[in-house]
Amino acid sequence: MTLRIAIQHRFPGAEIAVDFSVPPGVTALFGPSGAGKSSVLMAIAGLLRPDRATITLDGAALPRAPHRRRVAVVFQEARLFPHMSVRQNLGFGLRWAPQGGPALGEVAGLLGLTALLDRHPATLSGGEAQRVAIGRALLSHPQVLLMDEPLSALDAPRKAEILPWLEALAARTRIPLLYVSHALPEIARLAARMVVIDRGRIRAEGRLEEILSDPDLAPLIGLTEMGAVIEAEVAETAPDGLARLITPGGPLFLAVQAAPGARLRLRLAAQDIILSHARPEGLSALNILTARILRLNSGEGSVLVQLGMGESRFLARVTQRSAQAMDLRPGQEVHAILKTVALAGAL
Repeated sequence: MTLRIAIQHRFPGAEIAVDFSVPPGVTALFGPSGAGKSSVLMAIAGLLRPDRATITLDGAALPRAPHRRRVAVVFQEARLFPHMSVRQNLGFGLRWAPQGGPALGEVAGLLGLTALLDRHPATLSGGEAQRVAIGRALLSHPQVLLMDEPLSALDAPRKAEILPWLEALAARTRIPLLYVSHALPEIARLAARMVVIDRGRIRAEGRLEEILSDPDLAPLIGLTEMGAVIEAEVAETAPDGLARLITPGGPLFLAVQAAPGARLRLRLAAQDIILSHARPEGLSALNILTARILRLNSGEGSVLVQLGMGESRFLARVTQRSAQAMDLRPGQEVHAILKTVALAGAL
């Protein structure tokens, strides 16, 4: 199923005009505060009536009445019923589910809620409560799932608690899931596609790795967030605990627990990459990739260098002085020394 959203709506002093699609799986809607992200979600859910709208699922228009749309929304706050147990809160979602939807026990197992079923919201951590809210949404058997910054109200430990469950959900999602966030680490871990919105307009959409490695988008996404998400396959794990990962640009070594053959997503930050014409020797850095320069974008004292390894793209950020001293040009082969490699998630 593919969700298509084409809406126009004018607010006092602002306007939204967007047209994009959300295929099955997780698509991130990214942008600064006030860009229009939540308004788009509310229009999809039927909680905002745009001036003009075409919202279809596999070509069929969504019903006008919100309660008939089979669109579930998970908000920043869990919004659980305080007088109900976890089991009863989850069961509330079943009231709206058609025949053939997931069972309560199945969803509770997926989200690690089985041991919490008889507890009440007041006894739950923020991460546990948000997992219950997600489970309630899933049990309504939605055709579309919307998440409006579901982790923004949580502190760092609670985010770390819930992210693995969201990752498991993302891996099993067979419906369009639109995930609104301005946190790139969350998006890199969960989403396959990304839509960038700013001032009510879509500025870019496409595969996550394409968006994060496009130097033209740096002003919107932020220089510190640019880089890429690349795919790697686990070849083996050495006795010292470092796994050797296969990439199109050469091997990477990372302390991860994954079986040979597992495919992982790695996040590279442009500011954590050093370039060299010759392959360096005698360094403590283990991770060096061979790549070819595709583009250079200059601005504000730095240069974003887009690099290619086969079909993969990523960015390095160097000073203008370094770019001039190295005489960096498109077509050159260089070696990228990675100071930091972050595990974004599993494929």
